[in-house]
Amino acid sequence: MVDVISNKDSLSVAQLFDLQGSIVGVSDWITIDQASINAFADVTKDWQYIHVDEDAARQSPFGGTIAHGFLTLSLLSAMAADAMPPIKDLVASINYGMNSVRFINPVRSGKRVRGHFSLKSIVEKAFGRYQMTLEVTIEIEDETKPALVAEWLSLLNL
Repeated sequence: MVDVISNKDSLSVAQLFDLQGSIVGVSDWITIDQASINAFADVTKDWQYIHVDEDAARQSPFGGTIAHGFLTLSLLSAMAADAMPPIKDLVASINYGMNSVRFINPVRSGKRVRGHFSLKSIVEKAFGRYQMTLEVTIEIEDETKPALVAEWLSLLNL
């Protein structure tokens, strides 16, 4: 296994090519509290009881409220900004979408999560333009199964 590189080390595109298959960052922990879950419910208009009704959710198989899967997924941008090393001469990094996302384990209110980022591939699409594919796992503190796994695509313009 390759050591995690420092997120303070600025990388060239050539170095990214060398890092394919390696872990390129692990984010700090983020607490998903009930206030965050409620705010996400208000923005998305998804007020299903397992997310926002603490009394009713206690009677569910989850034993309490859980974060929306899309809330957990939406934290990837913040986690990547925290974990990923800067890229030399980068003009823009554009979210290009996901090849896959699987919600493996619910995140209970009050739990902490963090992202693990591995560089699956980087491909030059045109001069100065690259497509980067990251394999991402969002870990839940003190749990064996992750919250989610995803394959995330970004377009890099240099």
